[in-house]
Amino acid sequence: MKNNDNLNDLQKKLGFYFKDSDLLTQALTHSSFANEHGLEHNERLEFLGDAVLELCISRVLFFGFPDASEGHLTKLRAGLVSEQSLARVARSLSLGECIYLGKGEEHQGGRDRDSVLSDTLEAVLGAVYLDSGYSASQECIQKVFREFIPESFELMPSFKDYKSRLQEATQSLFKARPVYILVESTGPEHEKIYRVQVELPNGMKVDASESSVKKAEQKAAGKAIRMLSRNS
Repeated sequence: MKNNDNLNDLQKKLGFYFKDSDLLTQALTHSSFANEHGLEHNERLEFLGDAVLELCISRVLFFGFPDASEGHLTKLRAGLVSEQSLARVARSLSLGECIYLGKGEEHQGGRDRDSVLSDTLEAVLGAVYLDSGYSASQECIQKVFREFIPESFELMPSFKDYKSRLQEATQSLFKARPVYILVESTGPEHEKIYRVQVELPNGMKVDASESSVKKAEQKAAGKAIRMLSRNS
């Protein structure tokens, strides 16, 4: 297991110390490691952390940008909670050094992969919420995101995920949005695979499967963007 110094350093950077250290351990446990060692992975905590993060960031932006429109606030939030942005925050916390990875994922560079870092950060924030509640989560998120929140909307870097990019493309090409449908979920409860289909306004359909609905939607959107590019 990880060196206690790494975990203490992480908690110091978070500005939050866990009362239940097992929650932090689970939040840092990637499914590849969990499967090798018969442990519980962090995907349920990731699901919770995703919702906690969106609420807390929404509050920060609501009070931090009192003159911003709903549309601007939505774009600011999307940029801050995108995979690339979350990975940047995770790197600022040296989170990659703390993740429990399986051997295969380790050898494939998972420790510095944006998707692994962003998912783990969400899991950690979910664990903070379970450990100490909403107020503690809000304080933690404000601290770790402080340097990444711009002084104005115009200074916000653009980190558009595949779903955002696909929506912009379909709005431009077809004046309509894509539709995502959960086709099926398979496998045991702790290793479920979700298959999602995205249907474009021109009738084109693209499927993708991943370990969460969110990941499957992003993967399907990425495939759809590539198909649109080839057809243009």
